[in-house]
Amino acid sequence: MYIPPFTVSAEAINLIAEISAQIERYAIRLEQEDGLRLRKANRIKTIHSSLAIEGNTLSEDEVRDIIDGKSVVAPIRQIQEVKNAIQTYEMYPTLDAFKEKDLLRAHSVMMQALVDDAGRYRRGGVGVYGEKGLVHLAPPADRVPLLMKDLFDWLQHSKDHLLIRSCVFHYEFEFIHPFIDGNGRTGRLWQSLILGKLHPLFEHLPVENMVYSNQQQYYDAITASSKAGQSGPFIDFMLGEIYKTLKAHQGAPLQGKLHDKLHDKLHDKFPEMPPKAIAVLEVIHAHRGFNAAEIGEQVGLSERQVKTYITQLKEVGLIVRIGSNKTGHWEVIRKEEGT
Repeated sequence: MYIPPFTVSAEAINLIAEISAQIERYAIRLEQEDGLRLRKANRIKTIHSSLAIEGNTLSEDEVRDIIDGKSVVAPIRQIQEVKNAIQTYEMYPTLDAFKEKDLLRAHSVMMQALVDDAGRYRRGGVGVYGEKGLVHLAPPADRVPLLMKDLFDWLQHSKDHLLIRSCVFHYEFEFIHPFIDGNGRTGRLWQSLILGKLHPLFEHLPVENMVYSNQQQYYDAITASSKAGQSGPFIDFMLGEIYKTLKAHQGAPLQGKLHDKLHDKLHDKFPEMPPKAIAVLEVIHAHRGFNAAEIGEQVGLSERQVKTYITQLKEVGLIVRIGSNKTGHWEVIRKEEGT
């Protein structure tokens, strides 16, 4: 049996233990009274983040509107991408992460009306590009079917921990880059499916959002693994992101969203306030103590972008810093709620 080259570091072993502990806490979190709303919010973030990585410019609110069946004025291709992603993620319970034919079936839906070869392996050469240019030149097209068969054989029969297998598969899938287009969004979906074999909650954990918030680090991890000739660096990166995301989703149930209570008031008083700034405000309201990176994971922003919006919110008097810069936290100024 073919075995993809990878090493499991001491850091990865520690992260597996930490993730295992966080899984049960998040599972309990999903059973709280707002769990259904949290699942829907995460699904919206998942679709928005996965497509945004690929250059789709629709906002999270526009993705939500499409999911809710509302009309959105945007490029036809971008709307089609969202509709395809919605259909694909609705297939999640019927997809078997260990079956190659299901991967092809998922890709055929994800890329329908977008490429001619939806659901079929590529017949030409492709490369992976990041912010710094070419990250990886994929293997020749005539090797793809055998490479994918070997990868699925290993996935099915390996005795390695599913957390490890999910990361190795994700890296190897992107290394092979089996499709002419849609490899990124399909690979991220498939890691979620593999993780779903470990625990069903991973259907509702936005793995895609982890990558969206840390795109360059994601590509850097791929590059580091390619240079090392094995996927160890990518394993460390993805396990770290899974752990941080699980940890960020702990805490008290979401309160009634500020968007629901105060959107009109905030819009009237601060008409120039960007929607993402309001999203940051909502996370600060619901999760007191989150740092900028954790807020970013919730709303699909980089840590630097979050800090920019926090500065705006502070300048207009919507939030205040409690405690020191190092150990303190941000809080919503309660007078804005009319209390």
